[in-house]
Amino acid sequence: MAWTEEKERAAREILELLYASRLIRTFYRDKPDGWTLVSGLYSPLYIQLRPLASFPRVFERTCRAMASMVKEEAPRITKLVGIAMAGIPIAAGMALTGGIPAGFTRKMDNVKTVESLRQAVASYGEHALIEGELVSGDNIALVDDLVTRFDSKDLAREQVRYEVARRGLEHVSCDTVAVVLDREQGGQEAAARSGVVLLSLIPFKSVGLPLLKPVMHPIEWETISRYLENPEEFQDQQTRDRVARLAQV
Repeated sequence: MAWTEEKERAAREILELLYASRLIRTFYRDKPDGWTLVSGLYSPLYIQLRPLASFPRVFERTCRAMASMVKEEAPRITKLVGIAMAGIPIAAGMALTGGIPAGFTRKMDNVKTVESLRQAVASYGEHALIEGELVSGDNIALVDDLVTRFDSKDLAREQVRYEVARRGLEHVSCDTVAVVLDREQGGQEAAARSGVVLLSLIPFKSVGLPLLKPVMHPIEWETISRYLENPEEFQDQQTRDRVARLAQV
């Protein structure tokens, strides 16, 4: 089977499992009032993949498909680095199912930007910012659960650069990021600005949501589809109240 066909089949199976496991939650089925995201914006959709390892079937299927994606779409990759915290179990699962060696970034408290990382490194001492074996000539793919903006990925790349220099390694590249879900809300554009290739198993708006149409209620699907096309439309309280009432239909 061609990889494109295998990828679509895996995406359909994984999405249905994520939805059934309530790792993809919606206003219609789970919470009529919706969610306030870290950005402060309202959303009638909430994707939470941090508990993925609590569901062994979907976890194994996801990690196997992610490993296949890296091998097929970025065959030069020699190492995986899971981004703390959600990317760590996924990278470990990919190492187990796909045989690609993996490590992970350390989570650093109160470090949210590349600049704050550079300041923190000055007082960090000899502690490693990356756990795992790296060697000269490695081609590294960063691994995470999903992408909306690109801040955490840029931060992880800076940790890799620091660690490569600290270990005295040469000719190490880190210009690939692999995620399970791309919300398609600017991640690809941000990756391009950073000179990074972004690999996503499931581009959610263009691929994922159409695949979920058969298992969602029509009101649920249509509302989320409209939200993904124009999130700003949903930010006033009157619209939120209207969405909440739709969940009671």
